[in-house]
Amino acid sequence: MSITAAMPTAKERPRRTRTKRVSALPAIKLSRLLPSHIDLRDPLKAVLVCADCETWVPITGMQSKVQKLVPHHTGKAHVAAALHCRSSNRRVEFDMTIPEWRQALTDAVTEASSRQATAVLPKAFSPQTDRTLRARAERTPAGRVADWNAALPRVADADKNRLAVPAGDAPTEGPAVPLDTLHPQRPAR
Repeated sequence: MSITAAMPTAKERPRRTRTKRVSALPAIKLSRLLPSHIDLRDPLKAVLVCADCETWVPITGMQSKVQKLVPHHTGKAHVAAALHCRSSNRRVEFDMTIPEWRQALTDAVTEASSRQATAVLPKAFSPQTDRTLRARAERTPAGRVADWNAALPRVADADKNRLAVPAGDAPTEGPAVPLDTLHPQRPAR
């Protein structure tokens, strides 16, 4: 059997550890974390979001003198590389009570709910806009062709007036204005 040098993957960690090691990093104070990043609903199974790897980590030693984060990896179990988070075994300082945390969480929820958008109200129509939209909805292809045929004589008059040369002297400066079109007209379809 050959041994391969594969990268070890992260494993599930037990929720309670019995190590006396403590991280040299300063203790995490609950009052400095967002209330939504702490879960104290069941105080014996309290969890919080690790400040370094941003994963939910249980707090161990809830009934002892020192509460600390459970040793954990930075990635997902059985997926990412098995790299210890530097906040493993970091002390947790309970500088707020559970009722204070619940109040802070309630305040955060009410503040966030006030920022959510209200129902979108429809744009108010003027009577003229309403008539225009109704007329467009009632038009048929035959009606559009009839409207176009009614406008054709006015378009022909405008083209004839545009081609007429005004009476009077031509300007002395500048080139003569061409009377023919530059591009050949497209054949009618």
